[in-house]
Amino acid sequence: MRLTSTRHADVTATKAVAPFLSREWALSAIAVGLLAIFVLDWSTGTAPVQHLYYLPIILAAVRFGLRGGIAGSIAAIVLYHLANPQLLSLRHQEADLLQIVLFAAVGPVVARLTHDARRLHQLAMTDDLTGLHNLRSFERRLTAMIREARGMRYEIVLLVLDLDRLKSLNDAHGHLAGAEAVRTVGQLIAAGVPAEAVACRYGGDEFVVALPRTTRGRAREIAEGLRHAVQAAAPMLAGIQFPAGSLSISIGVAGRTFEANATERNGQAGEALFRQADRALYTAKGHGRNRVHVA
Repeated sequence: MRLTSTRHADVTATKAVAPFLSREWALSAIAVGLLAIFVLDWSTGTAPVQHLYYLPIILAAVRFGLRGGIAGSIAAIVLYHLANPQLLSLRHQEADLLQIVLFAAVGPVVARLTHDARRLHQLAMTDDLTGLHNLRSFERRLTAMIREARGMRYEIVLLVLDLDRLKSLNDAHGHLAGAEAVRTVGQLIAAGVPAEAVACRYGGDEFVVALPRTTRGRAREIAEGLRHAVQAAAPMLAGIQFPAGSLSISIGVAGRTFEANATERNGQAGEALFRQADRALYTAKGHGRNRVHVA
């Protein structure tokens, strides 16, 4: 799907590593895995079996982070000693010491690598100025939302909004003030939309919010809440305290119920809905700005 605003005909599309098991299932898998490996280690005492301890350690580190990795390493070391009673008398061979060191290291190292991968993924999917989704992330989420909506036959509403008179603000107070105004609006959007909403900054001062399972009437209430929040803000921009009413936004609203048997692709459907909301935004701005218009 490619969202194309009437002002940006060539807008270019720009999940942390998702846990693959719930916490409960992960704990069960780690416990069962450690116990099964312990039994095999007890009965065989061979290195290939002992290497299997790495699997629950890695799972614990990936699913539960540093604490999980350390706990998994400690559990593996304890079970390794219990399965090989000669180690309890501290008669360690060089291979045993190496195995224990590796058990101790794997958990923290995997936890750190997983944390870094999640952080990089988050940065790749997040707008660095506002902390909202960037366009690439939003398009993926909207496509998935439409796919689900086709099965459930519920409505999705888009809010397309931008900051009024940003150029005047930039000209009068500099681009730093303008950037901080955009950041302020992004923060107010994040605070003012429902938890299930997906909010994105897709242009300089332009935002889009997807609201699943929402009627256009309810979406208008949310949009008016955002508009009032922005107008009531008294932001500090580039070291200057601005009074309430200095910022305002215009918002276009459009909604659609997606039918399961429709031939239109999900990406095309999302783009059509976006264009409809974008036209509604133009209507709102054409009627004087600082207002909401529902398509």
